[in-house]
Parts: sequence; structure tokens; C-alpha cells
Amino acid sequence: MRVAVFSTKRYDRQYLTRANEGRGHELVFLEARLDEGTATLAVGCEAASLFVNDDGSRRVLEALAAGGTRMLALRSAGYNHVDVAAARALGMEVHRVPAYSPHAVAEFTVGMILALDRKYHRAHNRVREGNFSLEGLMGFDLEDRTVGVVGTGAIGRVVAHILTGFGCTVLAHDPAPQEGVPAEYVPLRALLENSDIITLHCPLTPETRHLIDDEALGLMKRGVMLVNTSRGALIDTAAVIEALKDGRVGHLGIDVYEEEGDLFFEDLSDSVIQDDVFTRLLTLPNVLVTGHQAFFTHEALTQIAETTLGNVDAAAAGARSGNEVT
Repeated sequence: MRVAVFSTKRYDRQYLTRANEGRGHELVFLEARLDEGTATLAVGCEAASLFVNDDGSRRVLEALAAGGTRMLALRSAGYNHVDVAAARALGMEVHRVPAYSPHAVAEFTVGMILALDRKYHRAHNRVREGNFSLEGLMGFDLEDRTVGVVGTGAIGRVVAHILTGFGCTVLAHDPAPQEGVPAEYVPLRALLENSDIITLHCPLTPETRHLIDDEALGLMKRGVMLVNTSRGALIDTAAVIEALKDGRVGHLGIDVYEEEGDLFFEDLSDSVIQDDVFTRLLTLPNVLVTGHQAFFTHEALTQIAETTLGNVDAAAAGARSGNEVT
């Protein structure tokens, strides 16, 4: 099968090429992000592979379908960037990577909690400048702290297990509670009110969009730490900036951002960032921002490539992959 692979970087080409050995698919690697203007690059390709910031809206899918594309191979677990109903109407299958390495994201999340708490990033920059003062670097012990985990799928479960090892009390909220999670399931309001640290691990749906808004922030403990390594639009960024300014939020760590599409995965070091909300976040000393890298491990990229091309195998054979988005 001929596959147009959008939004590819060097590492995507490396891992997908390795996973394609013995499969024989023709992979057309495209650095361009998929949108209405680039959809024609997939003409003649039976499949298109999309990453998290590619545009899978109806008009884009119509252009892909007109060019012969009948299958979308997402290189992500989330699929909020794809109009699944439109794909179905166009006769296009949509496959995703439901799990790759939950440990990658979970471990990154805990690392971000530690960095915000103990201010590793600020200390590193000081020492490089010859400043060995400890003023402003005071942290707190994680032991006996209460951590709220919102969403206990594969990643949230691992986060809960790791934090239990630190001696934390873990509260959890999920519409479908799971057995074996070392946490006490509570309503969302109780989690927000009682947690010293809150970490988000849920998908982006119409119901979870701006889950953390001004009302939710008003329920939290003053000085709470908030971490998001899931989907950017779970947080109302403007509301959280106001909460940071008045001290309601003491620490914010985000690996995702609701308007990240024009920013993340690109080198903009020689450009002036035009997003004023994002640049405001970067000025705050108690905010740690990374560029959607929580998934970025060898194990995760290997699994993403293998599952993506396994999904293409199934579509080419007219079989089910088990990873269809319905």
C-alpha cells in the first residue's frame, strides 16, 4: 500500500522505515503538516498517516478521498483532530495507536512534578551562570502529599503506581474506575478540593474540553501544582494564567498546549512567536513548558511505528486491526 506520511521528522522516517522492513509498503515521507493546502500531496496514496497536529477536518478528508485515500493511519492514541463521522461518510477507515509506552508519558509526568517542586530547571540555569544561591529554590517533600490523577487509563495507572512509591496519597477520578489502581476513586470535585498536585491523563472530548476552567480552579487548594501531559485543551489557558498571577495555582507544568498546532515540533528559535498567551506563560517563573515530548522514547517510537504499519497491513488485507476508530 502507498502511504503518505505527513508531519515527518528524521526520527519518524527512521522508525517507520525499520518497521516497514519485510512489509513492502511504499512510504512517502512528507515534512509538511496535513491541511487543505497540502492534502494534494497524497494523491495516488491509498493511505495517509497523520500525527497529532495534522488537520483531519471534513474539507481535508474530502480532498484526501478525492485523491484516492481510503485509510487514515494515525500515529497517536488521540483522534480529536480527525472528523471521524466525515471519514466514515467518505468510506475511509480510521486506525489509531491506542497504546505505545504508557511508561514514557507517566515517567515524564513524574519528572515534571519533581522539576517543578525542586526547581531543577531554574537551578541548572543559575549554576551555568555561576550563581550558587539557594534563594527561591525551596521545594517540598512528596511523601504524604495528596496527588489527584484525573483519568486512570494505561498512563494514569502507571502514574498512580509511581507516586505511591514516593509515599503519596493518590486520589483518582475516571468515569470507568479500574481495578488494581493504587488510588481512592472520588468525584472530580472532591479530587480538585483535596489534592496538592493534580495531573491530567484523560482524552480530549467535548465533555473534557476546558475541564480545568475558572470554576474548577476556584475549587483547588491555594498553591496547587497542576500538570498536563495529555491534551492541551483540557486546560483553559487564559483562566490558568489568571490563577497563576493571583497565587491560586502555585506551579504549572504542561507538555501540551491548546493552540500548539503552529508551535510544537518546529524550530522557531529565529522567529518571533505570535501567540501572546503562550509567550505570557513563558514569562512566569513557576511554569514549566515542554514541547509535546512526553511520549518521546525509543520504546514508544518503536511501538508507534509497528502498530501504525500493522494497521496498514490489516487495511491492505481487508482485515480488522482491532485499532479502528468507530
